[in-house]
Amino acid sequence: MRPIQDPQSFVVREECEKAAWQHGFRRQLGHREGWAGFASTTVPGTIHLAATDARGPWFLALDHAGVIEELGLPEAAMPGPGLTRYAFPTLGELYRALPHVYRLSASLPEAPLMAFQTKVKGLPKTTEAERLVIQRIGQDLFRARLLDYWQSRCPLTGITDTELLRASHIIPWSDCSSDAERLDVHNGLLLSALWDAAFDRRLVSFEDSGEPRFSPLLSEPARAALRWQCPLPLTDKHRARLAIHRSGLLPADA
Repeated sequence: MRPIQDPQSFVVREECEKAAWQHGFRRQLGHREGWAGFASTTVPGTIHLAATDARGPWFLALDHAGVIEELGLPEAAMPGPGLTRYAFPTLGELYRALPHVYRLSASLPEAPLMAFQTKVKGLPKTTEAERLVIQRIGQDLFRARLLDYWQSRCPLTGITDTELLRASHIIPWSDCSSDAERLDVHNGLLLSALWDAAFDRRLVSFEDSGEPRFSPLLSEPARAALRWQCPLPLTDKHRARLAIHRSGLLPADA
């Protein structure tokens, strides 16, 4: 692999700044050893961008451990800032990766909790109506972060119509021991409305492989209507919670 351009040429510098700006990382952190650093006012973590020359390849460095864990891209064996570096043959491929980096940064690991605490700070919690307002704020924020995490798509069916997508808690809101658990995106699935209804009522759950497990109570017409394309891409954090959910799957004699 050829070394990165240091210092960056005018074209490389402009392309790095444009790529960062267009994908939510608008705070410039300066240049060092050929890498241009950027941060965001809305999500945690920083990114660094570099290139061999204006024709590529292009490089991305990340310091957000949660994003790195779930991004699923091959790492580049090269020195540089952050915890991990990635290489992209073209600028277009870098552009395709950056939206996913931003959405994961917005949802992992404690960004939803921090946003919730900011929104509800100072709000009264004395009456049931006031507590319901706070719960609605949390649920709306949870849905927004699940849309980020799952890229506004039900991974089971491929449905992208946001009006048909539901934020499904694995461990129900009322059963969570803390706001951190309630707002953790690993405690949620983004499902289409019919799948959400079946999941919420314990008529369907999911195996560690991401494939559905149906309750014997589910009728054949209902099972036929619950069509799916591919199993859920799950992390171990999802699997631990789904094991609890599966234990409550309704048996035939319920």
